[in-house]
Amino acid sequence: MSSTATQPPTVHSLRLLGILSVLMGFAAISTDFYLPAMPTMAQALQAPGGEMAWTISGYLVGFSFSQLIWGPVSDHYGRRLPIAIGLVLFTLGSAGCAAAGSITTLIAFRLLQAIGACANVVIARAMVRDLYHGHRAAQMLSTLMTVTAITPLLAPLVGGQILAFWGWRAIFVSLVCVGLIMLGSLFFLPETLPKQDERPHSVLHAFSHYAHLIRRPRLLGYACAGGCYYAGTFAYISGSPFAYISYHHASSLLYALLFGMGIVGIMTANMINARLVHAWGSDRLLVMGVIISVLVSLWLVADVWTDYGGLWGLFLPLFLYVAMAGFIVANSLSGALHDDPAHAGTVSAMTGAVHYGSGIIGSGLVGLLADTTPRPMATIICVASLFSLVFLLLIRDGRKG
Repeated sequence: MSSTATQPPTVHSLRLLGILSVLMGFAAISTDFYLPAMPTMAQALQAPGGEMAWTISGYLVGFSFSQLIWGPVSDHYGRRLPIAIGLVLFTLGSAGCAAAGSITTLIAFRLLQAIGACANVVIARAMVRDLYHGHRAAQMLSTLMTVTAITPLLAPLVGGQILAFWGWRAIFVSLVCVGLIMLGSLFFLPETLPKQDERPHSVLHAFSHYAHLIRRPRLLGYACAGGCYYAGTFAYISGSPFAYISYHHASSLLYALLFGMGIVGIMTANMINARLVHAWGSDRLLVMGVIISVLVSLWLVADVWTDYGGLWGLFLPLFLYVAMAGFIVANSLSGALHDDPAHAGTVSAMTGAVHYGSGIIGSGLVGLLADTTPRPMATIICVASLFSLVFLLLIRDGRKG
């Protein structure tokens, strides 16, 4: 499969946007499919709930740090070939998860699965930047994320049904099938990196660009503001199955529905963001999303530590917190990409590494501090939101500089 770049097409078909949406959704489907099965898997593999949370942390380790490789590689060699390699690794990792006989083996194959999945996400975002610019790029990212949100909306529901009829291993077999189908779809995916953007020097030179990126306060502000939100989000992803199912005794179906409602919130916020970003600006919408996330996380902590409202006292602030992804993720990513459009793959990789690296901290702390209550999860979400607000100051300082 050649990686030789051609000029991006002047008319971007629905098929192209559909493929990009699925590729951007690989981070979600890799985890959300098996969330309803986590308590069952913990019993089957004789692993405490805290150790099961580390299957998400292990995934994030691979997903975060391998982005730093995929970004420069895609800037140098083109977009299609790295995506193909990533899909092969994702498929092999999913097959290994399906056959895992211990929690250690499962975490190892989740790591391989993540290395493959992150190629799709990082490079798909860079392809959007290849094709669109400015507010249009932020608008298209919001639109694609809205479409992509259908996957995590359906994934827990589908995963719960697969669990009920065929067991948890079949969930990972289904991910093998997804990987194979997407490999076939690459025949319809054009190269979007323009010829003049290919680097004549070695790929090692592309890696050296990270040293320049980390000296930009504005870019780091965007990356870290989004990263802190991701820390809270993955604390939610890791802790919510046990908070809803184990602590509040919700069924796996009810959990899937509650989780799905959060995705509906993200889709709604993404659609609002796509409509308002041209008139309001992505920075203003980013600040609004972060401030709301701080307020609802304080509400969450108050409800959880007093047990006020029971299940619904937990769900309502979590729903609003998760929905803020529609304002925070696309705008923080668009701002970072706009800071250095000539190295979109590298910037996308560094930003993604910060985002998912922060997720390692959030999910890891949930596993470390697990006490059979939702309190660690809620506290981590609140602290992460406050740090996200602090990092917005770097964006302001970078603008002044």
